Amino acid sequence: MQETVDIKELNERIRQESSFIDAINNELSKVIVGQKHLTDSMLIGLLSDGHILIEGVPGLAKTLSISTLAGIINARFNRIQFTPDLLPADLTGTMIYSQKKEEFHVRKGPIFANFILADEINRAPAKVQSALLEAMQERQVTIGSDSFRLEEPFMVMATQNPIEQEGTYPLPEAQVDRFMLKVVITYPKRAEETIIIRQNLAAVFPKPDRVLSPDDIVNARKVVKDVYIDEKIEKYILDIVFSTRFPADYRLGKFETMISYGASPRASISLARAAKAYAFIRRRGYVIPEDVRAVCHDVLRHRIGLSYEAEAENILSEDIITEILNTVEVP
Repeated sequence: MQETVDIKELNERIRQESSFIDAINNELSKVIVGQKHLTDSMLIGLLSDGHILIEGVPGLAKTLSISTLAGIINARFNRIQFTPDLLPADLTGTMIYSQKKEEFHVRKGPIFANFILADEINRAPAKVQSALLEAMQERQVTIGSDSFRLEEPFMVMATQNPIEQEGTYPLPEAQVDRFMLKVVITYPKRAEETIIIRQNLAAVFPKPDRVLSPDDIVNARKVVKDVYIDEKIEKYILDIVFSTRFPADYRLGKFETMISYGASPRASISLARAAKAYAFIRRRGYVIPEDVRAVCHDVLRHRIGLSYEAEAENILSEDIITEILNTVEVP
C-alpha cells in the first residue's frame, strides 16, 4: 500500500517536473515538420545523457533538428563535417605557440560545445573517430598534457549516409556500442513536405524561442533517474537482451545461426535509461512495458551482429528485434 502511495506521489512530481517537454515540442514544431521520431529520440538522448547515431539520406532536417534544440535551451552548438583528411586536432584543438608571450597556449576545438553534430562520421579515419570516442565516453578532451572537462549537457549526434559507401571508414563495433540509440529516419509524408516547401519559400523562416537553460536539462536528468522501474520491467529488459545472446532459450532457435554476437551489458543499461526517459517524456513517473518496446529497436539495432547466413537470407537486425518483442513474455 505504501509503495502505491509513493508511486502516486512520484507520478505527480514527474508530471510537474516534465511540464517543459510540451514547451520544447511546441518550439520544435515551429521549425521541424514531421520527424517526430527523430525529435523524441533527441529528447531521450538528452535526458538520459546518451549519444545518438542517425542514419538517413541527406536533406531530412538532421542538422536543423539538433541546432533548433540547442537554440531552444540556449546551448552551444557546433557542426563538424567529417572528411577523410580530418585530423584529431581539428576536432579537439591543439597547442599554439605565442611568439609574443614565448609560450604555448591551448586553442580549443569545436568539440567544446553542448551539442555536436558529427556529420557523416564514417568519412573520417580511425584516429579522428577515437578522439571523438574519448569525448563521448569520458566527457573530457586531452590536449598536450592537460585534460579539459566538457560542459554539461554534452550530446553527440552523429550521422551516416546509408547510400554512398565509397571512401568511408566503417565504425568499429566498440565505437558504435557507445551510441545509446541508432535512429533510422525516412522521407516526410506528402502533406508534411508541402508545409516544408511553404516554410522555406516564406519571407521569414520561423524561429524558435528560448524556453530553457542548460542547467534546466542537467536538473531534469536527475529527475529522470527517479522514474520508477519495477523488478518485472527489469526482468523484461534482461529477457530481451539475453534473447539476443541465447536465442534458443527463448524459443528463438531459428536465429542461432543468424546472430554472430548479441547485445552487450551496455544495451541493458541503455534500454533501462531510455525507457525511463521515454516515460518522462510521456509525463509518467513509472516505466511500463510499452516504454521498453518503444525504444527497443533504436537501442538494439546497432548492437546485434549478423552472420553471413543472415545477410545471405536478407535478414535485418530490425527483423530479429521485432521477432524478439513478439516472442518474449511481456509482464
